Amino acid sequence: MIEAISTWANELGAQYGVNPWIFASIYVGAIPLFLASIAWLVRNARAGKPTLLPVMCAGACFVSAYVYLAIVGKDIPLWVWFFLGALILYGIWSTVRDVRRKIAAQDLSTGE
Repeated sequence: MIEAISTWANELGAQYGVNPWIFASIYVGAIPLFLASIAWLVRNARAGKPTLLPVMCAGACFVSAYVYLAIVGKDIPLWVWFFLGALILYGIWSTVRDVRRKIAAQDLSTGE
């Protein structure tokens, strides 16, 4: 089964000009950086410090694999871009909601 998935991913990669191993490496490699950026964002927000840089870092990590796809991909179907757009919008909404909850939980526990 793993071989079949690998073959399928390599065939898709060849069809669209994307190396699936590079895409997966960027995708998985960005996860700890994204989580660290979110922790930094929450810490800064709780301390009343600027949050622009952590937000930008988190956003860059979140879209990094898709930027790779946009740069090297060829003839990517339009439905893929709509699907990725929906995923990104959902991810933004979900992340904002979770960050707000974490900040609010801190405010309640400190009585501020």
